[in-house]
Amino acid sequence: MDYLLLSHPTFGALGIIAAVWVLVETLNASEGNAARIRLASRATALCIGLSWILGGYWYVHFYGHDKALILKGPLPYAHNLVMETKEHLFFIALILAFYLPIVAAGRLHKNPAARRMTAATAALLALTAFAVEGGGAIISYGVKAALLQHGG
Repeated sequence: MDYLLLSHPTFGALGIIAAVWVLVETLNASEGNAARIRLASRATALCIGLSWILGGYWYVHFYGHDKALILKGPLPYAHNLVMETKEHLFFIALILAFYLPIVAAGRLHKNPAARRMTAATAALLALTAFAVEGGGAIISYGVKAALLQHGG
């Protein structure tokens, strides 16, 4: 179970790193790095997709206990505000992650509009996913604070 809990944010972080990779490669788009851009965009989609699946599985099967702890603990906003926000915000990252390989498939070095769209998609994805990761850290802290308060 610990592997499941740790794999969710790990794949999220790898997805962020891959999105930044796409952004940097796209800002320097050339014929020579086109294959790397496509590879990194697919890696981004894969990692964010895996993070979504693993996080969804955790949420459905295990989060109910954590939610109850958080709500009884000193930081109920970790669920009431942060988790509720994260539940909606992650869809943006997911859509951007699945869109990124599509927009990055073109000849970016010859198409400035496609290059700008790819860079913007990668940047928005990295920022959104980073916010979701931060939300997960607050939620995790809410569980820990509740356990410490209740001696659990």
